[in-house]
Amino acid sequence: MQLLTLSATIAFTSLIAAGQVLATERADKPGANVHLPFHPGERLTYIVSWSKVISAGTAVMEVRKDTSKGKEDLLLLTSTARTTGMVDKFYHVTDTVHSIVDQRTFQCISYELNASHGKRKRQRKLLFDHKKGKVTYIADGSEETVDIRENTQDALSSLYYIRMWPLFVDGNVITVNVNDMGKNWAVEVYVLGRERIETPVGEFNTIKLKTYPKYEGVFMHQGEIFIWITDDSRRIPVLMKSTIAIGSIVAMLSEMKLGENEP
Repeated sequence: MQLLTLSATIAFTSLIAAGQVLATERADKPGANVHLPFHPGERLTYIVSWSKVISAGTAVMEVRKDTSKGKEDLLLLTSTARTTGMVDKFYHVTDTVHSIVDQRTFQCISYELNASHGKRKRQRKLLFDHKKGKVTYIADGSEETVDIRENTQDALSSLYYIRMWPLFVDGNVITVNVNDMGKNWAVEVYVLGRERIETPVGEFNTIKLKTYPKYEGVFMHQGEIFIWITDDSRRIPVLMKSTIAIGSIVAMLSEMKLGENEP
């Protein structure tokens, strides 16, 4: 059973990424000195289930300050996911993903995944050099460097990047770029419309998005992915759904703590 790799991105993320917009929307994309709808201290917890019937696990996404490189302007994005209950007994999953970004420009610095799915374990790292337009992919004792486009995101930072989008117009399509496992992917994100969504932490007016990622993000590359983000300045993902062969994997917001600079 596929649990989101919220550790890997929208766990959900398999979601979305950063990058270029269609020519009609190019003026609306985030740029230098960006405004962030999230701040250090934000913690979002999700209940993960199969078709909203069988409880499968929990996932947590957090934003923290990162001073490991001696800089005050870096953010550490962390995603963790694990199975619970009956699902955990027959297929144990734990995922942890770390993404470091520059909060002034929201360029990726590094990405690291540690995952355990049953008996299978995976580790990989991405190191970004945006000045040279390169990313170095490290996994299984090997290293590879490839070219990337401007503003390319990793599988986790891509979800936060989408939250920064200043304008969502119903019917528009946003084309974004992401690098995962040393490969570049272009992903189309469709703005489907507005919906009212009820969650354990309250009801929200939301923007409904759809994408079909081909890389391994939070939900992996399994069918269509729908994401509902709040239609306000915070753009909080309150519901994610990934279609699979039998049913769907659903992640619903169950707890929410806002960042230190938020009201």
